[in-house]
Amino acid sequence: MILAAGRGERMRPLTDHTPKPLLKVGGKSLIAWHLERFASWGVQRVVINHAHLGAQIEAELGRGERYGLSLVYSAETVALETAGGIAQALPLLGTSPVFVVNGDVFCDLQQTEVEQALAQVRAGGIQAHLWLVENPQHRPAGDFTLLENGRVMAETGLSQGTALTFSGVGLYQPGLFSSVASGEKAALAPILRRAMQQQQVTGQQLTGRWVDVGTPERLYELDEQINGQSS
Repeated sequence: MILAAGRGERMRPLTDHTPKPLLKVGGKSLIAWHLERFASWGVQRVVINHAHLGAQIEAELGRGERYGLSLVYSAETVALETAGGIAQALPLLGTSPVFVVNGDVFCDLQQTEVEQALAQVRAGGIQAHLWLVENPQHRPAGDFTLLENGRVMAETGLSQGTALTFSGVGLYQPGLFSSVASGEKAALAPILRRAMQQQQVTGQQLTGRWVDVGTPERLYELDEQINGQSS
């Protein structure tokens, strides 16, 4: 699933007329980079939620034929936040663990990493597996603590682990969202923290390139980096 319902307030005025996932870097929209990667992994079906200017997303991507994918949309009248968006889309996602990525991040994630994490989640006892990154300048304290045994704790500053920032990429058991009614607004962080207290969240550090494309400045910087590599 790709989360694409956000308004992108920090991206204004770019997002006044264009949904953030359709903003381009390296000649392609942010969401197209995800779709191409998924297709290269052999993924067949992707669910995309949307709210702000969502019709543009559907018009641009269609049913996914150009990517070799089947795209299904979960439309939200009002953005339901991360957990709310996933909960509403559950009928489209099925009962297996679902891989979810924020539509406004750019990352070099390897297929083998996802496959290994998926096997771990399917083995039982784990509600979520998160990819974490070194704390960027705009979030110096981090979000969670990654322990040496691979468990993720809600607290930061623990001596026995490393404080890291959530990348916006994760694997989730559908049951993680059982407390969220369809159509209800709900943030992801409180749900994850409850699961962490029950030792049901694992994680790993994402070592490849990762950019939270949250501001026009970061968008332009990433565009220059990609274009510089291809020239």
